[in-house]
Amino acid sequence: MSLHRLFGLTGVALLVAGLATAATSATPALAATTGGTTASFTLTGGTLSITVPTASVSFGSTPETVATQVVSGSLGQVQVNDARDAAAGSGWVATVISAAFTPSAGPAIAASAVSYSAGAITQVGTATYTANNPVDLTGVVAVVTATGITGDNSATWNPTISIDVPGGLAAGIYGAVITHSVT
Repeated sequence: MSLHRLFGLTGVALLVAGLATAATSATPALAATTGGTTASFTLTGGTLSITVPTASVSFGSTPETVATQVVSGSLGQVQVNDARDAAAGSGWVATVISAAFTPSAGPAIAASAVSYSAGAITQVGTATYTANNPVDLTGVVAVVTATGITGDNSATWNPTISIDVPGGLAAGIYGAVITHSVT
């Protein structure tokens, strides 16, 4: 008996269509050979900061004298980092102030007798750096300025501190806190 007689013309057409659909759906889909994923991150604005030596520093020892003498030494590395992506032409100012150099007993050496020399300035980024080298640290004074900034930048220096020690002071250890800031 033929399919045509068994199912009729419409039935044969449906059977053939069904077999074709079954053959098509049994074929596996082609796998992709590439694919892309969008990835992102947010970069937030940075800050203006200063890093100074945190350990105590000794400028050595010297014998007492009748005359004024100068005691000096390296304070250690100071670094300003400016990650603000500041507008072109802007700047910052690093400042310093010193307390009086005070012994355990007797008169102190005033901060007016303390001077600061920045020395060589190592720079990263675009800016003009100027060492101001103040000779009196009684009040807050500029030590390094940056002008003409374009983008992020940094400056590093190792200042020399000099103290005019008057003659006739008592023997002892004289100490002071030297404080840096940046704005």
